[in-house]
Amino acid sequence: MIMAGGSGTRLWPMSRLARPKQMIPFIDGESLLALAGRRLDGIVDPANRLVCAAREWEPEVRRAVPRLAKDGFLGEPTARDTLNAVGLTAAVLAARDPEAVFMVMTSDHLIDPQPEFAKCAALGFALVEADRRRFVTFAITPTHAATGYGYVERGEGIAGFAGAFRAKRFHEKPDLARAMEYIGSGSFGWNSGLFVFHAGEFMDALARHHADTARGLTKIAAAWGKPSGPRVIDEIYPSLKKISVDHGLLEPASRDDRVAVCVIPMSVSWRDVGSWPAFGTTLDADASGNRTSALTHLDAARRNIIVSDDPRHMIAAVGVEGLVIVHTRDATLVCRAEDAERVKELAAGMPVDYR
Repeated sequence: MIMAGGSGTRLWPMSRLARPKQMIPFIDGESLLALAGRRLDGIVDPANRLVCAAREWEPEVRRAVPRLAKDGFLGEPTARDTLNAVGLTAAVLAARDPEAVFMVMTSDHLIDPQPEFAKCAALGFALVEADRRRFVTFAITPTHAATGYGYVERGEGIAGFAGAFRAKRFHEKPDLARAMEYIGSGSFGWNSGLFVFHAGEFMDALARHHADTARGLTKIAAAWGKPSGPRVIDEIYPSLKKISVDHGLLEPASRDDRVAVCVIPMSVSWRDVGSWPAFGTTLDADASGNRTSALTHLDAARRNIIVSDDPRHMIAAVGVEGLVIVHTRDATLVCRAEDAERVKELAAGMPVDYR
């Protein structure tokens, strides 16, 4: 299942409520969602792929993932964070097939090389198919002491599954000193947001830790595909507690002796394209460190990220350094790269027509 429900407001003004970042073809002419769909080639048959996103985005989702099955779209009436997106998937799959095992991906990551991803995904499926109590997460091998990511610490290895370990602890975004300590230990990885679950076991764990949410999702799943389905999800889903799957279930499950949380280290290039500086890493830098996806004329400009959706619109910059400049048909963003995280707040305060 590919989660594609985020609004991507840190990539405003390119990403909007009506066309969020995962639908925008700005990675060499392709969208993040299309790339995520193709990442499953050779791993999961198209008939077994799902996308969970806002209900109104179904046409765009099906264009990006053209081989999606008729029942492969899970439409949310409103966004309720990742625990509910994953829980909706688990509830619907458990109702269809009591032995369903599924992988969770997000639509805003760039991951390569593909063979390493495929190898780790296959190992994740094998772990859960061998023992349905296992919850599998994937840890990205860190390249630097990042303070903006969560970390997972691996414990002892799992017999019979080379490359898989018990998850020892989850650690939230650390300060720099703690992040450097984690990197130095060699036993920590970045929490990737990729998981493998047995659908029924996920629902059982959800019932133990979030009983109201589990009851609500079970009612939605019972009506799924029936004439009453849209009414039931519209009544229940907006009332579910808004929380991430990491905080809501993975962390408590790591202390639950009825669940075996496992971690698979993944040695890949992994980029979470969630901000303009992160998007900038997808662009080649010139001799002055500028990363551009636009028609530009630069004079004594250094280390800027410049993006436009109009190939004929000239952006000129003189003597500036460390800026993000993004031009669209009806809005332009200028900020320091170090303030790029604040774009989310900026977008939230915009008039509705510009969100």
